[in-house]
Amino acid sequence: MSATGTDAYTDLRDLPPLVERAVRAARRSGFAYSCRPEQGRLLQALAAGAPGPTGLIGETGTGLGVGLAWLVSGARDGVRLVSVERDPERARLAAEVFADHPQVRIVPGEWQAITGHGPFDLLVLDGGGQGKDDTPADPERLLTPGGTLVVDDFTPSDTWPPQHCGAPDTARMHWLGHPALRATELRLAPDLSTVVAVRAPR
Repeated sequence: MSATGTDAYTDLRDLPPLVERAVRAARRSGFAYSCRPEQGRLLQALAAGAPGPTGLIGETGTGLGVGLAWLVSGARDGVRLVSVERDPERARLAAEVFADHPQVRIVPGEWQAITGHGPFDLLVLDGGGQGKDDTPADPERLLTPGGTLVVDDFTPSDTWPPQHCGAPDTARMHWLGHPALRATELRLAPDLSTVVAVRAPR
């Protein structure tokens, strides 16, 4: 979820049709915090790694479904996708976006509701909170062995420890140093980076 996310799609061409549909829904509802295109293309590529036909992809923080649309656009046939949205009206509107995609399920509720649907081959912790910080999600519980975790919406930092608003970015440090993960940070734009991690073998 990015503060300039929905506006970032202005004048873009050659988007997957489902992404265009989700962006239109976000604009109609005045939702500004959609997944940015740079992040979306990464999600599309990572979704292709979930094994078909039994793969499972999870997301917290559906919004109006832009990030989820990128995931669906990259997923192999047979892969199922579950996304949790804490705002009931946004969950309802997002479900309409994916009405023609029976492999997609939108779950209204707090992010912790995702735990009842895993473990996942790919899990995206999206937006502010949503299992990213505060009480973080447990990757050993939520990921299959070798499963991939994506934690987005960080600001690139050239220092260690990484900084956010003039203080150490403890959320980013948590994921980069998590003992159950092998993690790295990818810079997707001058003002946007994301952590991508794989659940390490025991």
